[in-house]
Amino acid sequence: MQICRVVGTVVSTQKNRKLHGAKLMLVQPLTLDGEARGVGLLAIDSVGAGVGERVLVVIEGKAAGDALGRKGTAVDAAIIGIVDTIEHDGTA
Repeated sequence: MQICRVVGTVVSTQKNRKLHGAKLMLVQPLTLDGEARGVGLLAIDSVGAGVGERVLVVIEGKAAGDALGRKGTAVDAAIIGIVDTIEHDGTA
């Protein structure tokens, strides 16, 4: 699981039938201090996240597909939670 920020949306009129009705979002992985790290990802939103929100993203095909309740769906990343707060002691 990773902490990310939603940075945009993607509209796709042609997609696999198992993805019809799914909301596609662009997310940027973050450090614990909220700084961008690595490359952005395309993730399926299962919780109704919006642009600018910090979210929890699972990055495994089976776990991501299961988060949507759509077994066997070709999904690499899924938003599974919206982050309210983060507390850490800075030693991670």
